[in-house]
Amino acid sequence: MTDRPPRLGLFPGTFDPITNGHLDIIRRGRGLFDQLVVAVGDNPEKHSLLNANERAAIIREVVADMDNVRVEIFTGLTVDLARRLGATAILRGLRNTTDLHFEFQVALTNRVVASIETVFVITATEWAFTSSSLIRQIARMGGDVSAMVPPQVVPYLQSRCGGGEDHALVET
Repeated sequence: MTDRPPRLGLFPGTFDPITNGHLDIIRRGRGLFDQLVVAVGDNPEKHSLLNANERAAIIREVVADMDNVRVEIFTGLTVDLARRLGATAILRGLRNTTDLHFEFQVALTNRVVASIETVFVITATEWAFTSSSLIRQIARMGGDVSAMVPPQVVPYLQSRCGGGEDHALVET
């Protein structure tokens, strides 16, 4: 038995909506930490389709069978939440080199301003093209996004983006 403190990972994002790519990172990231907190925040530079409470509720449904994952809503800086929770590291997913360039800069900044490390997990190949922005755009145009999001997401998108005959989100 070891006396080390539990390793807590923090996976922050807007998750508007959560995608299968996010879920892939959560599933694999939860094995790296004793506990993983999925932190639902707002990005002031983005206009969210779903509010934070809705996004958190969806994620709670999606991760209900994962005993070491919990969901929290937060405002403010991710590093402040990491400090408050006593996080060992921030978990981030990487899809491509564009993500790498951005996330590298953020990770270095977080280390300097808050002494918090970042752990990168490369997304599974099948989700490398997936982004919440793309999913929102497809949903708003009436396209089928069911292959890119957990099933719990589809009803929320239907209620926000329409779901009539001309705007079905799921192929029939």
